[in-house]
Amino acid sequence: MNIKNAQIIVDNWIKEHGVRYFDELTNMAVLTEEVGEVARIISRRYGEQSEKETDKNKDLGDELADVLFVVLCLANQTDIDLQSAFEKNLIKKTKRDHDRHHTNKKLRQ
Repeated sequence: MNIKNAQIIVDNWIKEHGVRYFDELTNMAVLTEEVGEVARIISRRYGEQSEKETDKNKDLGDELADVLFVVLCLANQTDIDLQSAFEKNLIKKTKRDHDRHHTNKKLRQ
């Protein structure tokens, strides 16, 4: 599945199960909430905070998928072709960052 197909799948899901998209500001708040759930898992599982018993069964992949779902919703409702935007973004990053990262002494082990 590519990003364009994922946007179509999300749009169809919204039409079939979600009735309609939440407005953009609500979806931005939902995205923030979902990113917070990802941050909680990572900070406790991989960071220095201890993981609570209630968090040990949380699925990081599922939480990342929640983030992706809301990003796809936002792209759909703002008429963004995320496949194209992502491809352009990779070209930008490649031109801008290739030499910078290869010459960054902090990234060498």
